[in-house]
Amino acid sequence: MTATGDVNRDVLTVDGGAHPDAKGCRNIVEVAVGVIIGRDGRFLLTSRPAGKAYAGFWEFPGGKLEAGESVEQALRRELQEEIGITIAVAESWRVQVVDYPHALVRLHFCKVREWSGQLDMREGQTFSWEGLPVACSPVLPGTVPVLTWLAEEQT
Repeated sequence: MTATGDVNRDVLTVDGGAHPDAKGCRNIVEVAVGVIIGRDGRFLLTSRPAGKAYAGFWEFPGGKLEAGESVEQALRRELQEEIGITIAVAESWRVQVVDYPHALVRLHFCKVREWSGQLDMREGQTFSWEGLPVACSPVLPGTVPVLTWLAEEQT
């Protein structure tokens, strides 16, 4: 799927996005993201591992969809692989397209309220259970809209 004609005007552009010549020919990377919410209402943020773009920035966990996977299937796989939990239901919530210099991504945010297993940061990342406003910093730009949406739901 290419960006041409597929991306709505609500694209979050980060650090200038792609080079102007590349905007019409970049593929969109589909990403499943878990907004994992504990019984106390706090949500899980994880740091991006060393070696990845924006290493050390805080984000909601998840990862890329593989060929033939649904968003929920990808989220289940990614959360098991990256942080060691098995989720129950993934409630489809919001979608946000983000144009980073390194990638054009469509983030499929799903709320997760039930899971099993213990958190095990398998990629060397760290984690934090957060409320609003978040205490950890810096926050990945693609995470910022989610914090706004969560704040709006509290009002």
